[in-house]
Amino acid sequence: MASTSVSSSFKLLFVYSLLFFSQYFIVSSKGQGLPPIVKGLSWTFFDSSCPQLQSIVRKRLEKVFKDDIGQAAGLLRLHFHDCFVQGCDGSVMLDGSAGGPSEKTAIPNQTLRKESFKIIEDLRERVHKECGRIVSCSDIAALAARDAVVLSGGPNYVVPLGRRDGLNFATETATIDNLVAPTANTTTLLTRLATKGFDATDVVALSGAHTIGISHCGSFTERLYPNQDSTMDQTFANNLKRSCPKADSNNTVNMDVRTPNVFDNKYYVDLMNRQGLFTSDQDLFTDQRTRGIVTSFGTDQKVFFDKFVIAMIKMGQLNVSTGGQGEIRAKCSVRNKNKLLVDVVEGLEKTLAAAF
Repeated sequence: MASTSVSSSFKLLFVYSLLFFSQYFIVSSKGQGLPPIVKGLSWTFFDSSCPQLQSIVRKRLEKVFKDDIGQAAGLLRLHFHDCFVQGCDGSVMLDGSAGGPSEKTAIPNQTLRKESFKIIEDLRERVHKECGRIVSCSDIAALAARDAVVLSGGPNYVVPLGRRDGLNFATETATIDNLVAPTANTTTLLTRLATKGFDATDVVALSGAHTIGISHCGSFTERLYPNQDSTMDQTFANNLKRSCPKADSNNTVNMDVRTPNVFDNKYYVDLMNRQGLFTSDQDLFTDQRTRGIVTSFGTDQKVFFDKFVIAMIKMGQLNVSTGGQGEIRAKCSVRNKNKLLVDVVEGLEKTLAAAF
């Protein structure tokens, strides 16, 4: 009898211990060692109102990537281009209007995959059908970028949610000014990204997103023609010239020559072997300020993954709209009509009030 009682007590203690430690690890995974989150975002924002949100996104993207793993890089790049211009507000998804061309059609964004926009819209429809119009396109884009990393072999990480969609898109000038060109050197990269709160480790880690995806020849042929960049491996250069026989070739090549469809640290191995595609890539190894970081990532994938997660969480919070700011779009490419009407009415009211 006593033995049974002790056994039962032990089992109960064991269960309580499991509950305690599982709760501890849940809290740790959603906060410990990660960047602080901005006011208005939360690690658990939709846990009650749309608990199936992340599984909807993940399961759909599993099917998408099974059919075409190349779409992973497209979704990751879409999130980058959205966040760096005027914040992670989904403005890059907006179509143009009578007031001018959209951010989407600005020169740096013309090579964003059209299918990426369609995938985000498809995810929005699925999420809104299940949960109602409570999840923004910008939140869906952040989750899709995370799942693009995970499902192509990269690290899993939590994404703070609660973003609202922006009401306006950026001008072409603002877009160009905020997206660093592939021809930029490390000084430009470090200077431009420092204004957004990123240090050298963040910059090198975010550049690691180039471990998946493709590039058009025009983004790097200045390193081949008329004279070859001396920092480029000769065999690598010869292979690129076969794919891009002229400076204005419109062909595409893989960003990472070793594992182009796998999110890993081989991008840094490429740089260490002078096989970086862009000037902005290879110069990270040439420049003494970032060479050591490249080497550490190239020799230890876990170090890269840990730093990439931190940089991505920081990037995903750039100038976000939260609370009563912005809106939750009913369609990712179009600003809500009712919101526009409200703005017009409020504008008229203010004008009339000032007049009388």
